[in-house]
Amino acid sequence: MLADINIKNILFLDIETVPCSKNFEELDDNFQKLWSEKTTWQRKEEYSPSEYYKLKAGVMAEFAKIICISVGYLFTEKSKNHFRIKSFYGDDEKQIITDFNTLLDSQFNKKQHQLCAHNGKEFDFPFIARRALINALGLPKLLDIAGKKPWEINHLDTMELWKFGEYKHYTSIKLLAALFDIPTPKDDIDGSQVAKVYWEEKDLERIKIYCQKDTLTVAQLLLKYKGEDLISENNIEFV
Repeated sequence: MLADINIKNILFLDIETVPCSKNFEELDDNFQKLWSEKTTWQRKEEYSPSEYYKLKAGVMAEFAKIICISVGYLFTEKSKNHFRIKSFYGDDEKQIITDFNTLLDSQFNKKQHQLCAHNGKEFDFPFIARRALINALGLPKLLDIAGKKPWEINHLDTMELWKFGEYKHYTSIKLLAALFDIPTPKDDIDGSQVAKVYWEEKDLERIKIYCQKDTLTVAQLLLKYKGEDLISENNIEFV
């Protein structure tokens, strides 16, 4: 039940990812072949491997890397909700995941702690876990879900909560933000532009800000689900 969710035990997050190489042609021959094989059925005859790489490589963990993980948590001060945000970002994916894992292991390692993201169960959580293994890193407790029963996995997903059991329903965070009158996080770039901003403009700061806005929106959305007040702009802290 939504009423039973303790928002003080939740680490909200969002990630930004880009293809490991700017262009398909920059992959070595083996990975070009593997990409072509993996995407045969999705591409059909509509796209060449190179064209499809530009469209979809950034969301496939085998061919993409994490460039930003933004996290945030809620706390109460003078009866008002406050939100503290921190970002791990840069070109060194291994360092980003190492720093994120260190945070989880040191501060979010209790039985009651939970992770929350929008579409997190389908994207953010498995993507981080897969890239951690690729980088020869261990998994913190909250991501090490092998062998666990569904009710033992402390992952919340604001998109799944909105489905109310409907398997095929997809609703973007942008639409939900508009429905609940939450300031939109999409006032600069969107996910389809992140690779261009990273590879061509090399503007990691812009990507970080975009990622932080989505993280905040996930928290605001869960508060709305629970019938609570939004976090005031004056009560948002960046660390």
